[in-house]
Amino acid sequence: MNVMQGSQVDPTGDLPRLERFRHELKRRQLTVVSTERLTPNMIRIALGGEDLADFTSLSAGDHVKIFVPDGVGGTAMRDYTPRHFDTANRTLVLDFAVHDAGPATRWALDARVGDEIQIGGPRGSLVISGPIRSWLLIGDETALPSIGRRIEEMAAGTPVTSLVGIPGVEDEQVFDTKADVTSHWVHRKDPSDAAVFIERLRDIAIEPRTFVWVAAEGAVTRAIRSYLVEERKHPLAWLRAAGYWVSGKADTTEKFED
Repeated sequence: MNVMQGSQVDPTGDLPRLERFRHELKRRQLTVVSTERLTPNMIRIALGGEDLADFTSLSAGDHVKIFVPDGVGGTAMRDYTPRHFDTANRTLVLDFAVHDAGPATRWALDARVGDEIQIGGPRGSLVISGPIRSWLLIGDETALPSIGRRIEEMAAGTPVTSLVGIPGVEDEQVFDTKADVTSHWVHRKDPSDAAVFIERLRDIAIEPRTFVWVAAEGAVTRAIRSYLVEERKHPLAWLRAAGYWVSGKADTTEKFED
């Protein structure tokens, strides 16, 4: 059951609408159906199982918890975006950015067809709608699954610009979408370097009624958000930012809300 928890309502209808939905929280036992090295630094794993019969994910910003060995006899939990799911065929696709040597990365590298894994969630969904004319999606490879899903789920003709930081040209992806997409790729060595994003953003026009979504390393997200609000004067109501990871800290995220 999807239960709406609340929303940011604009009585004039001139601002985006952010609606939160709560889902029944349960663990699901799944099996690896396939693995693919999508790019040198991204692994795509398809999971299957009858437990997916009632799986729900209403937003490309959703996360599931995966439970993997922590390497010292315990269990580690990590957040991943449902990249694609098909309840009729009982499948769920997760993309793993190979950006560190953590337990989830190790599991993805070693995963084989037939392996079992438990997941939990999503706990809830944040659905963004309203009078949005265009989108600007900014992130690094950890946000790429969410950016890719959002682009592929957009309505035909929707103007969307993406700006994604990745290690190299071989990590660029192509999305299957009917939206009107302009993709910008930043090839960088340091995932904690915000300057490369901001430099490219200076050449990107942000038209009125553009919703901007940002997700990257925490300090990078903070710097991009400050640039957009302070220098570009982008309204906070039209911006959503999150630190998907924090340099030097395991399993840590940051949210930026006003």
